[in-house]
Amino acid sequence: MGRINSNVESLIARRALNTNNTSLNQALLRLSTGLRINSGRDDPAGLIASETLRSSLRAINTAVQNAVRADTIVSVAEGGLQEISSLLLELENLVDQTANEAGVTSDEVSANQLQIDSILASINRLAEATAFGGKKLLNGNLDFTTSGININEATGAALTDLDKVQVNSAKVAAGSFRQVNINVVTPSEVALVSAVAAGTDSSGVLNGTINGVTTIQIRGNLGSEILSFASGTSTATIATTIQASSELTGVSATASAATGGPASLVFQSTEYGKDQFVTISIIQNTAGFVSQAADTTDYGVNGTVTVNGANAVVAGLDVSVNSGSLAIDLRLTSTFGSTANGTTSFEIKGGGAVFSISPTVGLSGQESIGIAEVSTAKLGNKGLGFLATLGTGLANDLAAKNFTTAQKIVRASINQIATLRGRLGGFQKNTLVTTMNSLRIAAENVTAAESAIRDADFAVETSNLVRAQILVASSIQVLQLANAQPQNVLALLG
Repeated sequence: MGRINSNVESLIARRALNTNNTSLNQALLRLSTGLRINSGRDDPAGLIASETLRSSLRAINTAVQNAVRADTIVSVAEGGLQEISSLLLELENLVDQTANEAGVTSDEVSANQLQIDSILASINRLAEATAFGGKKLLNGNLDFTTSGININEATGAALTDLDKVQVNSAKVAAGSFRQVNINVVTPSEVALVSAVAAGTDSSGVLNGTINGVTTIQIRGNLGSEILSFASGTSTATIATTIQASSELTGVSATASAATGGPASLVFQSTEYGKDQFVTISIIQNTAGFVSQAADTTDYGVNGTVTVNGANAVVAGLDVSVNSGSLAIDLRLTSTFGSTANGTTSFEIKGGGAVFSISPTVGLSGQESIGIAEVSTAKLGNKGLGFLATLGTGLANDLAAKNFTTAQKIVRASINQIATLRGRLGGFQKNTLVTTMNSLRIAAENVTAAESAIRDADFAVETSNLVRAQILVASSIQVLQLANAQPQNVLALLG
């Protein structure tokens, strides 16, 4: 070795030392952070993949949090409905007690009415006070908004097509609307039995009366009744008598004066659909009617209705459809529901309780549910009346003695609350809980994928650390030797 200006061996040793120091520092960094990828230069492709997975994981975890929040909100609403349900049960108890007129005094009736007024006030208070973080849940703020339909349940105004619309869920883009087209393909029908009275005038021509003492039994969905009529009673009188007891039997009657023929007596169910029936049995004077067998039964028919082209579930005049993007309950008017090929439509403008429970923000990741107002002005229905009418001085207070109607209103209200609670419970169980479970499994899988790419393998890194430590130590020794070697030229100057 005769050259000292360029110590090549020292340069090689120094480069090796720098390389080994880099390996040592990298092993120390990975062991201290637990990450294999700490910067883009560690693994550019791996960094891109892991950051994408991290973004997905953050979105999944946020969606889980949103679903948990939604579950809490629905639970709060359901808690308020549970209290209202308890109040309604007590309300029916008071109505039923007071209906026992001979067993209660006027003071007890007054006391019961005071309790009813208090219950009605409590229901209204719960409808306004049930809230989550200042957001009221039961006052109608979370119901869907619609347009293009004429429904005025408060006044009971006559409607052309729809008696009631309840939107349970709908996906509506912001600033847009969803069109709902309803088509009655085939109409729903009442159960119907007709007969012609056998009475005749002096010329032997049928004159719309019965020809002898006649006893008939009328049976319908609500019950049965036996009625007797004297000889010569007109079909109009018979119809009026049957009509007076329709609340007991579920069967109404009309007298129809056919042009050019005898008057007919028409028995029909008070409701539509295949669950309705009318049975007329002639117990005495089977010849009292012509074209009428001793026992005749007829059943109603459920029509066929499509909503936005899809077949709906029809029960008389009640129509419901439940798809991924639209779930509604409708009640058709008797005129519209019993007419073939009738069409109507309306628009859902938005509203409802909308929850984003998907990692992807957008309409496809949203779930919604409508929570209708549950005040006394909305519980009940247009046909029977509303719960508020049970208050003092109104049409169905205890003093009015409309106990049958009052009970029906209360029971309709109980059914409305129970149905709403069931929908909320179904939304929690079948939508929120299943979504949370699915998202948590997805979070586990994404975390595992991200960990496989980015996390450090401690077994590998500790081995690399020991290797780097040894190489650094040996590089330092070699560098020392390389730096000392040029001094050997001094021996040549001796």
